[in-house]
Amino acid sequence: MASHTTDECDIVMSLNASERCTFVKNTSDCNSEDSFINYIHVAFCLLPPNFTSLTVILCMIWLVFLFIILGLTASKFFCPNLSAISTSLHLTHTVAGVTFLALGNGAPDIFSAMAAISHPHTAGLAVGALFGAGIFVTTVVAGSVALVKPFALASRPFLRDLIFYMSAVYWTFVILYRGTISLGETLSYLGLYVVYVLTVIISTIIYNRQKHSLNSAVQTAPQVPEYQSSDTSDDEEIPSLNPRFIPHEYETEYRPLLPYSESTSHILLCSLNPIENSKWRRKSTKWKVLKILKTPLEFLLLLCIPVVDPDKEDKNWKRPLNCLHLIIAPLVCVFAFQSGAYGDFMIQGQFPLWLLFLLLGFFLSAIVFCTTKNDHPPSYHPAFAILGFVTSALLISAAASEVVSLLHMLGVVLGLSNTVLGLTLLAWGNSIGDCFSDITLAKQGYPRMAISACFGGIIFNMVFGVGLGCLAQRFQTHAEVQIEPEGDLPWVLAASLGLSLVFSFIVVPLRNFHVGKPYGVFLLIFYVMFLTVALLTEFHIIKFKH
Repeated sequence: MASHTTDECDIVMSLNASERCTFVKNTSDCNSEDSFINYIHVAFCLLPPNFTSLTVILCMIWLVFLFIILGLTASKFFCPNLSAISTSLHLTHTVAGVTFLALGNGAPDIFSAMAAISHPHTAGLAVGALFGAGIFVTTVVAGSVALVKPFALASRPFLRDLIFYMSAVYWTFVILYRGTISLGETLSYLGLYVVYVLTVIISTIIYNRQKHSLNSAVQTAPQVPEYQSSDTSDDEEIPSLNPRFIPHEYETEYRPLLPYSESTSHILLCSLNPIENSKWRRKSTKWKVLKILKTPLEFLLLLCIPVVDPDKEDKNWKRPLNCLHLIIAPLVCVFAFQSGAYGDFMIQGQFPLWLLFLLLGFFLSAIVFCTTKNDHPPSYHPAFAILGFVTSALLISAAASEVVSLLHMLGVVLGLSNTVLGLTLLAWGNSIGDCFSDITLAKQGYPRMAISACFGGIIFNMVFGVGLGCLAQRFQTHAEVQIEPEGDLPWVLAASLGLSLVFSFIVVPLRNFHVGKPYGVFLLIFYVMFLTVALLTEFHIIKFKH
């Protein structure tokens, strides 16, 4: 097992208040190169040294804001553009579900893990977040779904997803135990998901052939009532009914009776308005308050990121706004990439890179504006989905880097390990949206789909979060990847996640794949017990012999 290297910045709180700023400035581990703000410098050099509680409160408010940025960018911009790209590529629901849909749903988790693992001393955040989110989703979310709507699981997809997830967890555990991973092993680790995708596709083809043969036999036989088997595959249903990909509702009552042509300025103003009048009238007061709070941020995102929607008649073509996107989106990409590292880059030391992108944006925008019409999208309109995908991905990556740096600072100030912050704040922040959407799906009568989303998405998050993070660290350091587990907590996490998966793997088949309230209650109790043991381990009340 690799030896643990302590983060030198952790000792800053043991110094006198007057010495902390000097220590932070002279210690490399306290310098944050992957975020716009050096939070440790802010905490110890700008804010009052004796007001730790004020620092924590301000950080928590900013952390909530960053999570809102992550959620809004992923749900309103990243996912719809991925859906448009998969539609343009004519992908089947199955392939889209395990590739683009999985990437869209797991974007915050994956980018957060990549940002954390790319540096050895913050790898504990990624370990805590991925294992913590895995336990949270497979116990709290799955347990809540079982409590809300008892049902029969689809046996083969459930066992397939569980086996692959257990394999990913075990492989990750081995990487942690060794503390290092080579390039070949990283590529093989990423290859696990390729095998999973192929397995899903092949199993879906086999299931469809069996279903076709069964339907042919039924047509030649007397008609009998048909009951849904627990072996029915849910694979094809998940993408089309996932909450982030449900087509937009069209309020026909608000459409004009006669066609009319809107002015360019009116189209621009309407397209930048995040509040839909028809929706506003039907929503609750709580929803309206939250919407008002999010409106400024949503307005800025609408101004920066194009969205292509294949479900709309006009594909969400907004000519004046899309022309603005050609100017603004490339600039956002330049300044968001690697947290602004290329914002002041000079080409041959003379010409700013951002100015080149600005001029190209103006040129393309002028061409598009002069060659298109307001009421008809051009043939190349799907290319805006790629621009929207890249822009939203870079914004999510930048926000995730801010979250990781902020949590690292909170860990230093509060004396908490990165792992415990990852399994609590980071895991909860990234998973709470999925929790509510899956419970809503169960209430609407789709509990099997909700459970499939629980176990299917976290495979992608773990494999790509760890795998791409390791690749990023290798390209930055040009050396063998180092992952430094912090104390005993990562092993508590790995053991707890393994136990919960083994329990489901044994108990669910024994119950003939019928899950109900007893199963849900046990999973919720298991999570409370895990969290208790994890916190007691973090505060050294429970100690393990080595």
